[in-house]
Amino acid sequence: MRFFEFQREARGETARLLLAFGVTVLLLLFAVNAMLALAWGLSWGFWMPGGLSFPRYFFEVNTAVTLLFVLGGWWVETSRLSEGGGVRLAEQLGARLAQPSGNFDEQRFCNIVDEMAIASNVQRPQAMVMARDQGINAFAAGWDEDDSVVAVTQGALEYLTREELQGLVAHEFSHIGEGDTRLNMRLVGMVFGLEMLYRMGQALFEPDTKDRRMAAALIGLAVMAAGWLGWVAGHALQAAVSRQRELLADARAVQWTRSRDGLGGVLRKALTQQNDGVETRTVGSVVQHMLLVANESGKVAGWFDSHPPLTERIRRIYGRNPGPLPLHRETPVDAAPAADAPGQDAPGWTLI
Repeated sequence: MRFFEFQREARGETARLLLAFGVTVLLLLFAVNAMLALAWGLSWGFWMPGGLSFPRYFFEVNTAVTLLFVLGGWWVETSRLSEGGGVRLAEQLGARLAQPSGNFDEQRFCNIVDEMAIASNVQRPQAMVMARDQGINAFAAGWDEDDSVVAVTQGALEYLTREELQGLVAHEFSHIGEGDTRLNMRLVGMVFGLEMLYRMGQALFEPDTKDRRMAAALIGLAVMAAGWLGWVAGHALQAAVSRQRELLADARAVQWTRSRDGLGGVLRKALTQQNDGVETRTVGSVVQHMLLVANESGKVAGWFDSHPPLTERIRRIYGRNPGPLPLHRETPVDAAPAADAPGQDAPGWTLI
C-alpha cells in the first residue's frame, strides 16, 4: 500500500472539492435568481404592457436573502454544535462516556485510546461508547483536540480483537490529527444552510391567504427547485470530501499501527455484517460522513455514499480482496492479557 502517495492524493483532492463547494454556492445564487425571474414573469411580468421588467433591486434582494438563509443556516447550526463540541454531538448520536471500571471491553478501549494518543502525538480525546449499537462502527467528532471524542459501538467492543480495535481507533485518531473532525462539523452546517433555502420555498409554496396563492406558490416552487438543486450538490460534495478523507484515514491507521490486519480486520468483519444484513443503529444523512462505515439505507444513500465501498477499502489495504472475516475474537474475554488492566502497558504496541 502506497501510504504517503495516498495521503498526498487525498489532501489535494479535498482542497479541490472544498473549492467546488464554494462554486456550488455561487451557482445556487444564479439558479435562485433565474428561477425567481421566471416566476416573476409567469405571475406578473409577461402579462404587463411594455415588455418584461423587474422591480428595483430585484436581483440584489434575491441574492441577499439567499445568502442570509444559506450562510445564516450554516452559522446557526455550527453555533449550536459549538456549544458542546464533540461530546454534545456524540450524545445526540446515542453515545455515552466509556465506563472502564469493572468492564473489560471498555477498559481495553480506554487503554488503546491512551496508547494511540502517545503514538500519534494527539491530545487524548474523550472515549465514548454507543452501547445500543451491535454494528461494528465508530466516529470521531469535535472542533479541535481540546473537545474531541472517539466513540465506538458495542458491536466493535464485542467482535474486534485488540489489534483490530487498535486499527479502528487509529483510523479515528487520523480524523482528529488531520483536522477532519472540524471539517466534518463545518460540512454539517453547510448542508443545513442549503436545506434552509429549500424549507423557505416550502413555506412560500403553501401561503396562508387565498388572495396571493398563485404568486406565492410560483415563487415558493422556484425557491424549492433552486434549493433542492443546492441540497443535492451540497450532499454530493459532502460525500466526495468524506470519501477522500476516509481513504486518507485508512492509510494513516495502517501506517501508525504497522499492521494491515488491524483496520483490515475491522473492515472485513464489517463486510460480514453487511452481507448478513445485521441491523445497526442508523443516523441521519447529515452526519453519515462521520462514521467509519456508512449505514444509511435506501436509494438516496447510493447516490450520496459518503464512503468508498468496503471491498475497495479492503483491497487498498491488502492489495487484493481476502473476503469477510467471521465475527469472533481470537482471545476470549476471560483469557484477556493482564496488560489491559488499568495503568499497565499493552503488549505488542509499537510507538511511532
